[in-house]
Amino acid sequence: MDKLPAKKWDQLIINANLATMADDGYGAIESGALAIANRRIAWLGSMKDLPGAPDDCARDVHSASGQWLTPGLIDCHTHLIFAGDRSTEFEQRMSGATYEEIAAAGGGILSTVRATREASESDLIEGAAWRLRHLISEGVTTIEIKSGYGLETESELRMLRAARRLDDRSPVRIVTTFLGAHAIPPEFKGDADGYIKLVCREMLPAAVDEGLVDMVDAYCEPIAFNRAQVAEVFEAAGEHDLSIKLHADQLSDGGGAELAAEWAARSAEHLEYTTEDGVSAMAEAGTVAVLLPGAFYSLRETRRPPVDLFRDYGVPMAVATDCNPGTSPLSSIITAMNMACTLFGMNPAEALRGVTVNAARALGLDDEVGSLEVGKLADLALWEIQHPAALAYWVGGRRCRRLYRAGEIVY
Repeated sequence: MDKLPAKKWDQLIINANLATMADDGYGAIESGALAIANRRIAWLGSMKDLPGAPDDCARDVHSASGQWLTPGLIDCHTHLIFAGDRSTEFEQRMSGATYEEIAAAGGGILSTVRATREASESDLIEGAAWRLRHLISEGVTTIEIKSGYGLETESELRMLRAARRLDDRSPVRIVTTFLGAHAIPPEFKGDADGYIKLVCREMLPAAVDEGLVDMVDAYCEPIAFNRAQVAEVFEAAGEHDLSIKLHADQLSDGGGAELAAEWAARSAEHLEYTTEDGVSAMAEAGTVAVLLPGAFYSLRETRRPPVDLFRDYGVPMAVATDCNPGTSPLSSIITAMNMACTLFGMNPAEALRGVTVNAARALGLDDEVGSLEVGKLADLALWEIQHPAALAYWVGGRRCRRLYRAGEIVY
């Protein structure tokens, strides 16, 4: 093999075991190396195939000492920005109250809405920052953050501005999702159609004008919005050339998976009640299934997402924390991986793919991140583990040893 010009690469990580996630399973390369140049992966493979002595190939050479290198993890569904506290609702649920009963009594999403409307942008940033730091410590380099707790124009914009400021201040990438169609605000009680018009005609255009939106989401459930109302939101998103996601079939079979597929959504999320017809439609549309075991666990649900059907139809499965103040108070992507295995029957390789390559696909970022491949950004996490399965095995307490974002060490 021809040797490279001296010092061609900026960095070279040697003596690493690579979980590339580029093929089925882990795509493992043991006793491997990975090179970084201009913030991207420039070469990877077995140590024995290096095109020269390490010190001749790169300006900086680091030994991983046999540790495992994975893509930076991706949390592709969160509600990280909010104000207020809903721990008393946990007490209510433990006493037998249902999610719907709590919502009907003025709790649920609307209690967070009241607190979020009263919070300043700085308050929202400060509240979210510690949750973000915890995710970063667990190897997350990309995170999606939704609005949806303002439910009025200025409050929704404030949430999205807070997310953008977090993106500027933090070392990781933040994807913003407009979720104005999250719940019906008290001002529009009994007039969901009127509220959807506000979402489509005022809220979304204002957020787009400020450059605050990367994607659009909605909540399709009897306690939120029906298929026709969600379709209006998706049509408005299309007018602004924005990709879409959908909270679908979490509490009932409302045909949400089919609706997401019909509109070529990047992902449909929750999916506990999705039928085979919905799975088939998602497979045909290329829509990713985003599984959220934290909400399943917190709500003590018993209906699992149809994981076997997703496998049979080849629907990619992502996993996320759904970090939120009411139904998934979970800020650990590692715990979400474990829950996806123990509660939903995924295997550890599927769980790791769920927070890497498939999560990237759910956000439309799979050309840039999610796997270790030449040309992709060098978003990397280094782990002191014996096997990649350990990441889904341990319940919490697992921290990455080193985290790279676009080739720079950020943790």
